[in-house]
Amino acid sequence: MNQESLKLTPRQLWRPCDASKLPFRDTTEVEPVGEVLGQQRVKQALEFGLKIRRPGYNIFVAGETGTGKLTYTRKVIEGQAAQEPRPQDWCYVYNFKKPSQPRAISLPAGLGKQFVRDMEDMVNSLKKEVPKAFDSENSQKKKTLLWQQFEQESELLYQQLEKMANQKGFSLHRTSEGFVSVPLLNGEPLTEEEYNKLDPGTRRDLEKDSSYLQEKLVEMVSKLKKLEKKYQQKEKQLEGQMALLAIGHLLADLKDKYRQYHQVVEYIKGIQEDIINNLESFKEPEKDEVGEQLAFLLGAKKGEDPYEKYKVNLLVDSSEVKGAPVVYEPNPTFTNLIGRIEYQNELGVLSTDHTKIKAGALHRANGGYLILQVKDVLANPAAWEALKRVLRNGEIRIENPTDHQGVAVITTLQPEPIPVQVKVVLTGSLEYYQLLHEYDEDFPKLFKIRAEFDDELVRSEENERAMAGFIAAQCQKNDLKPFAASGVARIIEYSSRLAEHQDKLSARFNEIVEIIFEAEAWATLAGAERVEAEHVETAIKEKVYRSNLYEEKLGELLAQGVILLDTSGSKVGQINGLAVLDTGDYSFGKPSRITANTYLGEEGIINIEREVRLSGRIHDKGVMILAGYLGARYAHRVPLCLSASLCFEQNYDGVDGDSASAAELYALLSSLANVPLRQDLAVTGSVNQKGEIQPIGGINEKIEGFYYTCKARGLTGTQGVIMPVQNVPNLMLNEEVVEAVAAGRFHLYAISTIDQGLELLTGLPAAEIHQRVEAQLQKYYNIISEMGDN
Repeated sequence: MNQESLKLTPRQLWRPCDASKLPFRDTTEVEPVGEVLGQQRVKQALEFGLKIRRPGYNIFVAGETGTGKLTYTRKVIEGQAAQEPRPQDWCYVYNFKKPSQPRAISLPAGLGKQFVRDMEDMVNSLKKEVPKAFDSENSQKKKTLLWQQFEQESELLYQQLEKMANQKGFSLHRTSEGFVSVPLLNGEPLTEEEYNKLDPGTRRDLEKDSSYLQEKLVEMVSKLKKLEKKYQQKEKQLEGQMALLAIGHLLADLKDKYRQYHQVVEYIKGIQEDIINNLESFKEPEKDEVGEQLAFLLGAKKGEDPYEKYKVNLLVDSSEVKGAPVVYEPNPTFTNLIGRIEYQNELGVLSTDHTKIKAGALHRANGGYLILQVKDVLANPAAWEALKRVLRNGEIRIENPTDHQGVAVITTLQPEPIPVQVKVVLTGSLEYYQLLHEYDEDFPKLFKIRAEFDDELVRSEENERAMAGFIAAQCQKNDLKPFAASGVARIIEYSSRLAEHQDKLSARFNEIVEIIFEAEAWATLAGAERVEAEHVETAIKEKVYRSNLYEEKLGELLAQGVILLDTSGSKVGQINGLAVLDTGDYSFGKPSRITANTYLGEEGIINIEREVRLSGRIHDKGVMILAGYLGARYAHRVPLCLSASLCFEQNYDGVDGDSASAAELYALLSSLANVPLRQDLAVTGSVNQKGEIQPIGGINEKIEGFYYTCKARGLTGTQGVIMPVQNVPNLMLNEEVVEAVAAGRFHLYAISTIDQGLELLTGLPAAEIHQRVEAQLQKYYNIISEMGDN
C-alpha cells in the first residue's frame, strides 16, 4: 500500500474565505439582513401553522440553543399578527345572583376602558344622588305624611279597644312594656284593698272581663305590628321610588349607550335592582365619634362600601394593541399563565372580590399568539397541565393550583370562564419535542405543527453574502464599527469551524454574535476604524484563553509525564486514542493511552471500563462490535479461544462513544500478533463488524489535542493522526496545525478500512498481521483442545 496516498494535503485541512473576492470593502456597503439565514423549512412551517385556524394546530418550534429560533419566531408571528384584527376587551363584574361567581363581559377593543370610566362616573353620581334622594325636603314630607297616617290608624285601633274596656269597667294604660288594663270602681282605679272586699261573684266577673280584654290587647298589638310592617314596606317603596327617580336617568343613559351589548344591559339592570333592594346600605349613617374612635383603636374593619360592587375590573385592555396580540411569557408559572385571585389581609382575615382578579398570559394573548419556551413550562408541571386544559376546553378558568390536587384551600371566588382563541407556540430543543411526543398523549393532539430549525446551512456564495448582511445588521443595530471584508471572511471561516464542515455555515448565531461583539471591542481597544481579520482572530483566541485553563493543566500533566503517553517509538498492545472533553462553553481534544492484553482463555473481550461502571452504552456496543469483527475475520475454521482485556489507562471519569473502537481493535491485533504499533500516531474512528472505518465527531479538537501534546513533547516530523476518510470535509483546523502539516512536521492520514491503518501503524502488510493473529488464535485453540482431551 502506498502510504502517501492516504496522507492529506494542507488544502484539505481548511477552507479559507478569500476576502478579495467579497464584493465590498466593509459592511457599510452591504445591505443588512435582519432575519435568520437559510431556514426556509421553518419559514414555510410557521407560515402554514399560523394560517390554519383549527383546534390542535398549535406549533412547536424545535432547534438547538443559539440558532435564534425564539427571535425569528417572534418576528414571523408579529408580522402575521399585524395583519389581523384586534381582540376584544374583557371585564369582570359583580354577579348579583351568585356573588362568588363574578361575570365575564366582552367588549370591542378600547370600549372596556370607556366602560370602566362610565361606571366610575355613574358611581360618583350615585354617591351624590342616592343620599340626596333620601334627605330631600320632598322625601321627608312624604315620609312624615306616611307615618302620620300610621299614627292615625294605630290610634284608631287603640281608641276602639279603650272604648270596649270602658264599657267593661276597665281603663287602658300605656307603659314601657306595652298596654295594661286596670279595673275601675266609681270611675277610679280599684285598689287591692277594695278588690279584696268584693264578693266572690264580682271578683270572678272582673277576672273574666280582664282575661277577655287581655286577649283583645294581644290582638291589637298583633294588628299594630302588622300595621307597622305595612307602613315600613310603604316607606321602603317610597324610598325606592325616590331612589329610582334620582338614579333612573343615569342608568337609562348607560343602558342606551350599551344597548348593543346584552351582558352590559343585564349588569346595569342588576345594579338598579341591587340599589332598590339594599337601600339601607346607601343611607349615610349617623356619626358616632366615640364609636369611630373605639373602632380605630381596636383596628376594627370599616363597614363595606356598597358602591364597591359596581366597580368594573378591566381584565384585558386591547385599546393600545395594534393587530392581534403577541405575548411572550418568560416565567410561565401556573398563575402567570391562567391568572390569579389576590387577597386582602385584615387582622388575619383574608378577603377578596371581583376587582382582585388578575389576568394571565393566556388572557392577554386571547385572540392572538402566546410564545413559551418549553423547558420553562415543563419546570412548572401544574402550568403545563393547566395550559393543556385551556387548549382542550377552549376556555380559561381562573382557579387555585391546588384545585386539581385534592388539597383543601380557603373558600374563594369562581370567576366565569372566558372563551379563548389562542395559538400557542412552544420553542425548545428537538429532544423535548420527541420526549413529549412519546410520553404525553395530549401533546400530539394539541401541537400538530412542527417547525424545525437546522443548526447549519450550506456555505454557498449566496449564504456567504447573507452572512455579511447579518454582520452588517448587527453593526447597525448595536452601533458597532463596520467590519472590513477581511473581518467578514474570518467570521465566515469561524462559522464553518462551528459547523464542523468546510461546506457548511453554523446557524448558532448567538456564538457568532459573541465573536462580532468581542472583535469590535478589540478593534476599539486597538484604535482601529474598522474590524479586520486580526481583531476577529484576537477575539477567537482570547475567548479560548478565558476557558482553556483545564486544557492547559492537562497539557502540563502530559508534558511532565504524570499522565503516561508515548509520542515516539513503538509498543505491542498499546496505542494512542483521542477523546473530546467538554467543559461547558469550551471543548478540546485529549489523547489517551489505550492498552490491550490477550491471553489463553474463553472469556472473550473484557472491557475494564464496563466492569467498573465507567463505560457508557455506546462504548460497550463498540467493544462488542470488536468481538464480532474478530469472530468474522478469524473464526471460520475454529472457534475463538481468547481472553482479552481493554483499558483506557488513567481514566477515572468514565468513557462513552465508539470513536476509539478502531484504536482498541488495533491494540488487540497488536497484542495477538505480537507486533508493535507506532506511538507517534494517534487513531480516531469507529469500526464496524466488516472492518470498515466509520466517521466520528469532534475531529478538529481531537487532531489539535494530539498536535499540541506532540509539540509539548517535541515534534519529530513523523507524528500525526489516523482518521476516517469520511471526516475530511469536517476539517477546519487552526492555522498552526495547517502550517505544521504544510512544513512536514505533522501528518494526517485518512483511511477507510482497518487494514489501511494497520499497515500505517506497523509498517507491515496487513495480510502478514492477519496471518500472525490467526496463528496465535490457532495456538490458543490447540492448547485448550488438548486440555479438554486430558
